Amino acid sequence: MGRFNVQQLTIDMDFNWTPVIATIVCGTGALYLYLKWRNNQKIQKKILNARKRRDKSFQQAEQAVQQFKIQNPDFKSSSIVSLSLPELTGKLKDGSLQPDAVLYAFMEKALEVNKNLNCSTEIIMECEAQLKDINTQKKGLLYGVPISIKDNIAYEGHDTSCGVVSKLDQPALMDSVLVTVLKKQGAIPFIKTNIPQGLLNYDCGNPIYGQTLNPYNLQKTPGGSSGGEGALIGGGGSILGIGTDIGGSIRIPASFCGICGFKPTAKRLSLQGINSCVRGQKSVLSSIGPMGRDVESLALFMRALLCQDMFSLDPTIPPILFNQEVYESSEPLRIGYYENDGYQQPSPSMARAFRETKDLLERAGHTLVPFQPLRLYHTMHELTLRGVFSDGGRTFLSNMKGDPVDPCLCGQTTKLGTPGFIKKLISAVLRPFYPRISAFIDGSLGVGSVEELWKLHDNIEQYIQEVIAEWRRLNVDVLLCPMLGPAYNFCYCGSIGSALSYTALYNLLNFPAGVVSVSTVTEEDEAQLSHYKGAHGDAWDKLFVKAVKGGVGLPVAVQCVSLPWQDEMCLRFMREVEQLTAKNKLTKKH
Repeated sequence: MGRFNVQQLTIDMDFNWTPVIATIVCGTGALYLYLKWRNNQKIQKKILNARKRRDKSFQQAEQAVQQFKIQNPDFKSSSIVSLSLPELTGKLKDGSLQPDAVLYAFMEKALEVNKNLNCSTEIIMECEAQLKDINTQKKGLLYGVPISIKDNIAYEGHDTSCGVVSKLDQPALMDSVLVTVLKKQGAIPFIKTNIPQGLLNYDCGNPIYGQTLNPYNLQKTPGGSSGGEGALIGGGGSILGIGTDIGGSIRIPASFCGICGFKPTAKRLSLQGINSCVRGQKSVLSSIGPMGRDVESLALFMRALLCQDMFSLDPTIPPILFNQEVYESSEPLRIGYYENDGYQQPSPSMARAFRETKDLLERAGHTLVPFQPLRLYHTMHELTLRGVFSDGGRTFLSNMKGDPVDPCLCGQTTKLGTPGFIKKLISAVLRPFYPRISAFIDGSLGVGSVEELWKLHDNIEQYIQEVIAEWRRLNVDVLLCPMLGPAYNFCYCGSIGSALSYTALYNLLNFPAGVVSVSTVTEEDEAQLSHYKGAHGDAWDKLFVKAVKGGVGLPVAVQCVSLPWQDEMCLRFMREVEQLTAKNKLTKKH
């Protein structure tokens, strides 16, 4: 063996290492940029493929409609799509309308609406094959009724993208439980509808399918996250649809688009086969529910779904059939109410619509009792927000890693993506001047340990019991409250989290809640915006005015609430509001 020479390992300190280091740094930087470029190319390719699939389904649907019209020269879709759901189901049952004519009528109308509103992610062309066996479901409560479904609801062979690229090219292996039961009841799911990127937003835009527009005003958002459903139904392209709701995602689009929407008690309907960007989050519960043109449509949906088929397919759902007796009751109600929750001052049109509805209920013989939400300031920040983002928003943001961020989410993702120590610093600086915004930022930090999460869940349970105790003390049957509206201008939803106080509270409490459109924005409502001060006079109050400006003629709604598992009572109350409103409008005309 040769002798080991230590001098061979001696580094020449006079050697110029700068070019070597510069080469390594440049090489590393170039590699990083190349990998980033390559990843971006993959993302763009997936987006392009998703759009091609969507466009191909539109072309196939257009061809199918044209073929049907050639074979049936007397076919007129307008006479079908203008029917109410009870009228439609009646004609399908007695045979005066056939399921194929109804399907192609709504397919044609949905394609027309989509061209204006960009509300669909795909036409489900398997609906044609379903027609072949539809006669075996003649006894189903929804026999022959075409139904729209939100993007995140599984239909075999189709993506549930949630508006994020990472969930593309992962077609569902089987139908969700709800889609399975709907088919057994004779319904025909025929179209999937658009959502905001990541779902946790009340606008409706994503980098895959783009921004959905409001059917009443193309310069306004339809709301979200079930915004595609709201726009399609509000535009006449669907008679009945399914949305999901974790902070108002059924109710806000229903309000913005002038339709009805219902968030049932969580677990009243099965969530198996429903995709999400915050799977495993249990502090604030998500619900799945119907959206339609009237309350009777929502009740029919619930009657059809609450059946033995669903209870067998998902044994975690309590086997409670729809209580028709409660829904049809005409007994006078004892109604709790509040016009202002003290956290977010309602817009002038919200407040007026609420007062008019309250007056109608009083004149109809119901008893109205003042009710105020308990500790809402604390509840919004420390229970609701900290609950949804217990992990500081990491799971939500991880689903969008590498994605282009949709404009409607910019404010939201910036806040969530800011490092925790910077959030704490910003919160501390803002506290003396903007306490609400400071508390909101602090709440978005989430919890720091499992122990804190358990404590949070305990606090939520205690809060639920406090509210129920207050409900019992006042001896009220239901609750009437304002509903967020009118529809916003674009790109404000991601920046005004405070406005969710009217809806998110009932997700936290897990109380059934529904929305009924009762009025439209007047010139006087619009003029009163110049005097709007807000509950706190902070930046969010100023943004809220900008968001709702230019709303003359847009729909305005109220919200109806009941105790958990009393979904039929909530729907009964919604029907009462709907009927009194319709009667009042008829009286005014004469």
